[in-house]
Amino acid sequence: MTSFNVIGCGRVGQTLAALLHQQPRVLVQDLCSRSFSSAEQAAQFVGAGQPVADLADMRAADVWLLSVPDAQVAAAAQALAEAQGAKLAGAVVFHNSGFLSAAELQPLQALGCHVASAHPVLNFASPDTGVRQFAGTPCGLEGDAPALAWLHTALTAIGGRCFEIASADKPLYHAAAVFSSNFTVVLQGIAQDAWQSAGVPPELMRPLTEALLKSTVDNVLAMGPAKALTGPAARGDTAVVQAQGKVVKQWNAPAGDLYALLSQLAAELKRKA
Repeated sequence: MTSFNVIGCGRVGQTLAALLHQQPRVLVQDLCSRSFSSAEQAAQFVGAGQPVADLADMRAADVWLLSVPDAQVAAAAQALAEAQGAKLAGAVVFHNSGFLSAAELQPLQALGCHVASAHPVLNFASPDTGVRQFAGTPCGLEGDAPALAWLHTALTAIGGRCFEIASADKPLYHAAAVFSSNFTVVLQGIAQDAWQSAGVPPELMRPLTEALLKSTVDNVLAMGPAKALTGPAARGDTAVVQAQGKVVKQWNAPAGDLYALLSQLAAELKRKA
């Protein structure tokens, strides 16, 4: 039985703890978060785990997850090292950042821990949706061999599709995920604001969004980005691009700048088709 502790009980931490709790060889043990109420809520969602208020009060474990924001990973690693000390020797410790490497866990590695990072490429809108949607999720891994071995086995068991990535390539790898997911959401926000300003009836917003997103995703998956691209920039209709760009810039200056840049990139992409 592998004991499993979680530090940081946000959406990703809760999702992974809940999924691992379903595995017969994993014991979700202690949960610690910025607030004790968050740890309590996580224990209720996971259906296992003891909420703990302080790192020093957490029991020794075989595997530790530091599921905290990127800016807090190094500090959390240092705090855990100071709180647990030599008791951590031999444990696997990993974080979830897609941008940062396992090197952020150096204070723990110095104590004899096996360290890694595991980045599930999924939009964790909530723990509930994370659990429901996790099956088939690609998981980018990097770090020490013993930590990678455990992560490969554990994440594959809960439905992940694991692959390894070089530590030096993580920033660009994560930027690709930001373009693919996060910025797609931003562009949808801009599109809906523009439709609203153009007088599109509110009841048609969802059907418009749904129709365009679904057909676009289907085409990209079937043909690849270059062949799936449509629109005035892809057709080389420079006059329309320039005229439309002026209208967009008058409506929203930053969106206008983005429209011009994306139109340029669209034309370059179409030339690859």
